[in-house]
Amino acid sequence: MKYKRSKQRERILELLGQTEIHPTADWLYTKLKKEFPSLSLGTVYRNLNILVEQNLIHKLPFGSTHDRYEVIKSPHYHLVCETCGCVQDFDMPHYTDINMQAQKMSRFNISRHRIDFFGTCEKCQRKNKKPKGV
Repeated sequence: MKYKRSKQRERILELLGQTEIHPTADWLYTKLKKEFPSLSLGTVYRNLNILVEQNLIHKLPFGSTHDRYEVIKSPHYHLVCETCGCVQDFDMPHYTDINMQAQKMSRFNISRHRIDFFGTCEKCQRKNKKPKGV
């Protein structure tokens, strides 16, 4: 489907390209609200859905308002902090053979896969370390 040009959509795409934090729709809304005073959270979600449909960004489903977004780049995995919720790209070889293996074992025509690794980020590890003797 062809969509009319939208300054808000262009700014959302630009913001996504400038950050590595894999933001939520709410984060994008907060960042853009001063620039676009009449902006609604619904408009942000609609534009995100259009950008996903146009294959310009990926939606990383983490459950409703926790979904994250990123500009499409080469296939990669993610590290997800179970304490603060941050999502980071993980530079590790992408296993394309897993698609063929899953296809052989199922009745699916596999096009891609997603792997997320869950744990605690360095920042949260440092924050949760208690000083000795306390």
